[in-house]
Amino acid sequence: MNDMPRSAGLQSEIVDLIPALRAFARTFHRNANDADDLVQETLAKALANLNQFDRGTRLKSWLFTIMRNTFCTRFRIAKREAPGNKKCISGEGVAPPSQEWTVRAKELQQACDLLPEHYRVVLEYVVIEGRSYDDAAEKFGCAIGTVKSRVNRARQQLAARLDEEVR
Repeated sequence: MNDMPRSAGLQSEIVDLIPALRAFARTFHRNANDADDLVQETLAKALANLNQFDRGTRLKSWLFTIMRNTFCTRFRIAKREAPGNKKCISGEGVAPPSQEWTVRAKELQQACDLLPEHYRVVLEYVVIEGRSYDDAAEKFGCAIGTVKSRVNRARQQLAARLDEEVR
């Protein structure tokens, strides 16, 4: 049973990713308490299912997937069980299917994985983790203009791969 050191190492990596999880949770919830609740639930699910993590995959992506799925599940339940909502009484009792969002999320993940490393890491650092351009420039040892350019080019490449218009 040599699984214990592996588990401890993964737990340590998960702790290091908590700031990124908090930043990602803020994309789902404006309220900091709700975002923290989502992070806490994500961490609980991840730790309970640590044995299901495949060592060859990216831990951050695995955690973000757990968070996204947790949010979507909570959202569907809340939408279905909205007490006092006048629309609940109407004949609209069906929530639209979520398959399209699941497919789009997978497409986005695949498109991100195809980005050149220097674009992908800067995009994750600035957009997903919510860090400033200044912090990114310092971390990656380049000018702020280079960081902005990489983020912009990464967005353009993602939009082109996903056949969408860049805003």
